[in-house]
Formats: sequence, structure tokens, C-alpha cells
Amino acid sequence: MKSKYKKISALVLSAVALVALSTLSTLGSAANTTVALPKPVVNTVPGMAVVVDADNLYSETRSDQMLPAVKDDPARIYVPNLRGNNVTVIDPASLKVVDTFNVGRAPQHIVPSWDLRTLWVANNAERGNDGSLTPVDPRTGKPGKAIPVDDPYNVYFTPDGQSTIVVAEAKHRLDFRDPKTLALQYSIEAPKCGGINHGDFSIDGRYALFTCEFEGSVAKIDLVNKSVVGYLKLTMPKTRFKDSVKSPNPLETEICTTQKGMPQDIRIAPNGKLFYVADMEADGVHLLDGDSFKEVGFISTGVAAHGLYPSRDAKQLYVANRGSHSIHGKRKGPGSVTVIDFATNKVVGNWPVPGGGSPDMGNVSNDGKWLWLSGRFDDVVYRFDTSSGQVDQVRVGREPHGLAVWPQPGRYSLGHTGNFR
Repeated sequence: MKSKYKKISALVLSAVALVALSTLSTLGSAANTTVALPKPVVNTVPGMAVVVDADNLYSETRSDQMLPAVKDDPARIYVPNLRGNNVTVIDPASLKVVDTFNVGRAPQHIVPSWDLRTLWVANNAERGNDGSLTPVDPRTGKPGKAIPVDDPYNVYFTPDGQSTIVVAEAKHRLDFRDPKTLALQYSIEAPKCGGINHGDFSIDGRYALFTCEFEGSVAKIDLVNKSVVGYLKLTMPKTRFKDSVKSPNPLETEICTTQKGMPQDIRIAPNGKLFYVADMEADGVHLLDGDSFKEVGFISTGVAAHGLYPSRDAKQLYVANRGSHSIHGKRKGPGSVTVIDFATNKVVGNWPVPGGGSPDMGNVSNDGKWLWLSGRFDDVVYRFDTSSGQVDQVRVGREPHGLAVWPQPGRYSLGHTGNFR
């Protein structure tokens, strides 16, 4: 009997040992397994389209995301000529001018509407009272009748598409208007934002940041409560580039004598954490934390950083350096494009304009192969090859400014020369 009990006890102990080993093995495997956490959900304002990828708010602007409504629109580059009071139309395939038409006085930017079915030419009639918006039908490329609007330096749209925001620069004011009729809905005064002109929106659509060109600061606008949250003075770097440098080099700098910057374009990072602010006096890009409304860094780029455009894959930011600290600069300045890596905030490329130039504002082609920019002081348009930085030029009218590249991917436009989501 004792021998029988011994055998049974041995079997029980073996079974217990096997169970223990199996449990330890399972626990060990679980410890070595990486559990995929769900991506964060962005709580957007009512009426705003969902943010599909919280790590990349530009995810719906890839080349394969062209809406059916825009696919058949002819490929064109629309160029507002500030001093010519007209628009030059370029066929991007042939690099030929195919049309020119008159608009209102002093056209500054050409802005795709929120629903992508109209291109608005913002004629702000510098220091005049005859500002207007000229609609252009992207299906035909032809303009309609201009609509009188007070001081439209630039145009944006609320993320929910319920308002067109006319940036009345000289009035220190944002006018919110009906997207179809342009009837005034309400205004937000920004008295301490001299030269209010360019803006971008938080990932959730609750606020916007607008640059104050003549104050060296940025204004934060609460879009929910329709009010100004406050103003942030930008910090100037210790040195900046020399206007005379033909090939901008960080080693060839001069002591910065100006006490305040001249912020221009602004663009949010793909993950919504930072805002990049191009500063024409600081020769680089300020990094802002929009939520806390604090400056957290600075990236030196080139002479007179001006326009900002994400690459089609949202991995890089193209910075147009206009080549002169003056509002009305000379021809053939040290203009260039600097390429910043979004992931590291490091400069990974610099493309000077051969022989000098003045890259200003524009956009990336829908396939991401080309960066189109106006040559503000040289009466040309530049086409940069985004793989090599090689430059082609097309002669246009007098003082080209915020050109639009059409058609573009995306669900809707937030304004300027094409800020799509």
C-alpha cells in the first residue's frame, strides 16, 4: 500500500509542477508582449470633422485623398500680382502662362474655400476703402464678379465651415462672415495685434493663433467664446543672417540689432503639439506650445523666413526665406528654401535660388513632387523639385504674392493659400 501511495503522491507533485511551469511560462510570455494601446481621440468642437489620426492631422491630405468634386478641375497655378491688380494662370505641366485676368486692387492671396469649390482672390486695396473678394471657379479657371469686403488681406475659415474669416489687417480685426453671401456675422477685435495677417488652428478647432507682423507677437483667439485670450511677445535670436549672403550659411551671421521680430506665416505640427512661426526679422522659425501659449524653441533657417508648407507626407516643413528684411526688397536677394524635419526639428536641407531670388508664398503640388512659390521681388514664380531642390522659373506680373496650387487633396480648407485637413 505504501508503495502505491508513493506513486500517487509523485504523480500529484509532477502535475502541480507542470501547472506551475505552465503558469510561469504564460506570465513570462505576457511580460514580453507589447500591448497596443488605442490611439488618443481628439475631442473637436461641434460640427468639425473628426481627426482621423491624432499623430498626423494632415493624414487626409495625402495624394490619394482627392475628393471626386475636385479631381476633374484643371491643374493650374493661380498667381495674384499685387502691383498688377490681376491674376496670372500657369499650366504646371508646360510651365506656360495660359491666362491673365483683372481683379480688384492689390490682390494679396488666393484662397481655396472651405468646401473647395471656390478660389477667393483677396483684394485688400492697401490703405484704401475699396477692398473686395473675387470668386474664381476652379472648374473653368474664370473669375466672377467681385464682392465688396472691408480690408481682406487674407481669408480663413472656421473648422466647422460655418464662417469665413476675413483678416482685416489694417483694422486690427477678424471679421466672421457667411461662407456663401459674405454677410457679416460678428467681429473679434485684436487692438494689440498690429499687422494681424496669418493664422492656423488648434487640432481640436477650439482656438487659433494669428501673427501680429508689426508687433513682433502672436495673438491667441478663443473661437468658442469669440474672444482674444492674449498676446505672446516672440523672443529674438542673438544673431541673424546678412542680407548680402548669396548662399545663407549659419556661420555667416550678424548681430541682431532689431528688438522685435516680424512674424509671418504660421503652421501647426502634424501631431498638434507645436506651432511654427516664420519670422522675417529673426531669419528663422519660432516654436510655440499653443495650449500653454509659450515659446519653446527657435530654428534658424535663412534670410527673412516667410512662408511655411508641410510636405505631402507630413514629414517635413518647407520654409520660404524671402531674401530681404525689407518689406519691399531688392531683386536677386539671397532667397532660399529650408527643409525642417518635423520629428527632430532639425534642418535637413537648404535650396538657394540660383542667381538669387525672393521665395514668398504658395503651396505643394498634389503629388508632393513640387513646391510652388511666388518670387515677390523678382516678378517670377519658382517651382522647386522637392527631391533635389532644383528650381524652374516662370515670368508673371508685378509683385506676385500668395499663389494657389490647384487641385489639392483634403476634406476641407482652413484658408490662406491652402491649409487643408
